[in-house]
Amino acid sequence: MDLFQLSIPAWQLIVRCVVIDVVLLTALRVFGKREIGQFTLYDLVLILLVANAVQPAMTGPDNSLLGGIIIIAGLVFFNFVLSQLNRFSVVHRLLFAQPRTIIRDGAYLEEALNLEGLDKPEIDEAIREHGVENVSMVKLGVLESDGNISIIARDQVAHPSRRRVRFVKRA
Repeated sequence: MDLFQLSIPAWQLIVRCVVIDVVLLTALRVFGKREIGQFTLYDLVLILLVANAVQPAMTGPDNSLLGGIIIIAGLVFFNFVLSQLNRFSVVHRLLFAQPRTIIRDGAYLEEALNLEGLDKPEIDEAIREHGVENVSMVKLGVLESDGNISIIARDQVAHPSRRRVRFVKRA
């Protein structure tokens, strides 16, 4: 076998890897507002298994060195294009979740908690990390698009902290 002999046309390798990339981005977007550092052990195992499962879908019958190089170049280029398109608000809204208010005037917004798959003990922890005793002392609580919870206390004496939320979005 020749290391630089493709088994399928180069354009097919590029189309395959872009389609798989779009499907994976869509699936990860459904996960909700989490970053890699927030993944649970189950999330990590899922990503590893998915990566192993989609590899044949991207390469097809080709296992040449050149095919691998084309796939890497295609994925890097597609990532670059997405980062450029992300500058447009329409694309940004598709790729990134919007912040959601989860506490207003000392009360949990139950519908928002259910939509985001959050539970009150997680939020209570974030409240305490901001130096606020309990939810009744919170003027506004927001689950940010990056998974952080921002807390604004009624008396504005809160101590800022970054709280990343670990949660599994409920169906």
